[in-house]
Amino acid sequence: MPYVNIKITREGDTTDQQKAELIKGVTDVLVNVLDKNPTSTFVVIDEVALGDWGIGGLPVTEYRRRQKPST
Repeated sequence: MPYVNIKITREGDTTDQQKAELIKGVTDVLVNVLDKNPTSTFVVIDEVALGDWGIGGLPVTEYRRRQKPST
């Protein structure tokens, strides 16, 4: 009984269609690669606010700001 948790930042407009494609795609990979039963495969998508996500000790917005090349 596979359980996959996908975490994405809550920004822009991730549509229900895009989420459905993620769920199907992940399920298909588990079926094709590991021969898992799709009816007992669980995929959960968590959308996390940018303020609740950090990279390298920085909030994601600050991390991204620092990664942009200065012109």
